[in-house]
Amino acid sequence: MRIASSIRQAGRIATSIFTCTAAITLAACSGNDPDPGSQIGPNPNLPEPIHYFFPPMHLASVVGWKNGEKPAVAQGLQIQAFANGLQHPRSLYVLPNGDVLVVESKAPGGEPIKRPKDLVMGWIESWVTSGGDSGPSNRITLLRDADGDGKPELTSVFLDHLNSPFGVALVGSDLYVANTDSIVRYPYNTGDTKITAPGTPLTALPGGPIDHHWTKSLVASPDGSLLYVGIGSNSNVAENGIEAEKNRAAIWQVDRATGRSRIFASGLRNPNGLSWEPQTGALWAVINERDELGPNLVPDYLTSVKDGGFYGWPYSYYGQHLDPRVMPQRPDLVAKAIVPDYALSSHVAPLGLAFYTTNSLPETYRGGAFVGEHGSWNRTRFNGYKVVFVPFSGGHPSGVATDVVTDFLDKDNKARGRPVGLAVDKTGALLIADDVGNTVWRMTSAGQ
Repeated sequence: MRIASSIRQAGRIATSIFTCTAAITLAACSGNDPDPGSQIGPNPNLPEPIHYFFPPMHLASVVGWKNGEKPAVAQGLQIQAFANGLQHPRSLYVLPNGDVLVVESKAPGGEPIKRPKDLVMGWIESWVTSGGDSGPSNRITLLRDADGDGKPELTSVFLDHLNSPFGVALVGSDLYVANTDSIVRYPYNTGDTKITAPGTPLTALPGGPIDHHWTKSLVASPDGSLLYVGIGSNSNVAENGIEAEKNRAAIWQVDRATGRSRIFASGLRNPNGLSWEPQTGALWAVINERDELGPNLVPDYLTSVKDGGFYGWPYSYYGQHLDPRVMPQRPDLVAKAIVPDYALSSHVAPLGLAFYTTNSLPETYRGGAFVGEHGSWNRTRFNGYKVVFVPFSGGHPSGVATDVVTDFLDKDNKARGRPVGLAVDKTGALLIADDVGNTVWRMTSAGQ
């Protein structure tokens, strides 16, 4: 009872602090949000940083999807639930035979609390982002839709008792799962609906005790000899100390035969959605940038990733724009910081990326990239909470991003769902993992 009382008291204190500080910061910023569209594209508007005693927080409380509700889609498209009743579906992987793997996972244990802000942020984020915690998670569920009608005939627990899994990659008969602290290899035979064999660790990944960005995106090289894994930072801007960021905020390249790894690219605060652009064969990713510099800094982005490239974090953003909070600075690194290819607007929190190479959806979507935007928590006006499409030409973005799947927020700005990972199924439909709505959505052409 004493523990429960303490928790309630902490919650009341957190709410009180949040209300007071939010009133100040939101009042200061409420009229200061330009059109988010001005921060989309290769040359985003970058206003002057805003400094806060306490950062504003504006999170969408979770209500889930009511019976009959579903997201809205752009003209010429339709959407239906492919599977529901899941537990935090974060990412998706389509096997060669068409089976769909749904990675369901919960974040690992909480981070250490060092500042009052940590207490408040941890309490509020747990309150609004979970979407319910009943039932099992940290597993992979297999969905089999053999006839391609969008209604799986078989649902099976494929792998269980994992450690906050996220990324999956299949090479031949080796299935790799990126847990939050390691890549593990499992034997797989075409048609398997469950794996019971123990996994074999390939390589350790940075995990706890601090594990601020715990998701580990994973993709295999086209020839299957290498794996690439995204490893997010351990903080917003290295406030836990630069030593806590060792080998983080980076994309690793891992030798599949030996498990040896090296840093492929660095200065990427939270890289996800690792994918190969189909025309050039370049590696691309979506990046969650830093917070607490204002509602319009820093734009999250979609970018090609260069071997040996440095992308700024934590010392600078969008090339040589210095972050004044980081000391000591590293002018040697800032001087070579690469400007990202394409801004997605500030705080949209992109987590999913899928290039579209088939012809099932309308022609306008062919060759471009779908991006799943999980949604903002620190802007006065919500941003993200949707799936957008970025057109490509010649292997590079070639136009304005357009909204494709929306209405994850209801009319009261409460979250019915939040999109995360994306995948294209064997019929050419787009699959969307919704970790708050506990649903996988399936988008097709209208009338298909």
